[in-house]
Amino acid sequence: MARLRGAHANGSLTCGFLVLDKPAGLSSHACVAKVRRAYGLKRVGHGGTLDPAVTGVLPIALGPATRLLPYLRSDKTYRGIVQLGVCTDSDDLEGNVLLQHAVPPLKTAELEQALAAFRGEIQQRPPAVSAVHVNGERAYKLARAGVALDLPPRPVTIHTLSLVAWDPEQGRLELEVHCSSGTYIRSLARDLGNALGCGGCLAQLRRTQALGFHQEQSVGLEQLEADPPALLSPLEALRHLPTHQLTEADLASWRFGRQQPCPQTWEADTPVVVVDPDGNLAGMARVAEIGSLQPRLVIDAAG
Repeated sequence: MARLRGAHANGSLTCGFLVLDKPAGLSSHACVAKVRRAYGLKRVGHGGTLDPAVTGVLPIALGPATRLLPYLRSDKTYRGIVQLGVCTDSDDLEGNVLLQHAVPPLKTAELEQALAAFRGEIQQRPPAVSAVHVNGERAYKLARAGVALDLPPRPVTIHTLSLVAWDPEQGRLELEVHCSSGTYIRSLARDLGNALGCGGCLAQLRRTQALGFHQEQSVGLEQLEADPPALLSPLEALRHLPTHQLTEADLASWRFGRQQPCPQTWEADTPVVVVDPDGNLAGMARVAEIGSLQPRLVIDAAG
């Protein structure tokens, strides 16, 4: 069980989320460094790495909220543009061009038919230039060192895949993708291009939702650096989980990490959000056995 303490001068814990609208050209790690400076905190972490060229929603946890990242939803949503007729070694336009083909005169119905094969649970081979581990090394490091890689496919789920626009003159189509964690939109672009017989790669990508946070909640770097906004409550990101509210009598024992009673209907190993009598986040627990909660993360622990 994790016990977390710490307070600002006003006596309250700094624990919350910032949704950053990441610009192109900046790494996720660099974004975390900027947030750390803006709020004067060391304990800052992000959820769901974005490649430097990709823009959009980058959830960043501050203070004890960093320990909440594993409990957030893992699905993500993207808007991307696929360039047909071009194959690269990185499966996007940032890489070296390997092959170029003429784009056939495709109709919307043909594109929809091709997209249908990528909906649901599929097997997907990650790009060679990716963060996948290969014998303890990141695949992108090996690929850039000239090592030929044949990464095995992995199961991913594409919940929805919609054709937003099709530009036959440029050979470009815009897609909206709602998918599971671990899905590579670059791989989707590559595989869709292969299915259409002309090859393809990713031209542009923006993430519009991640870990339950949406682009409407995001702030730009300019706003962050000029006037850091108030953090979003962790409870907003944990709404998909059941909640247990402590009574005044239970609060002290919770802060000491003792088990708490819970409804008999909750199944074992279910993660549970625990709030104090005022409705503020007190931590996280799991159902150790039917009717009993085991603390896993206690905010403002005692002892």
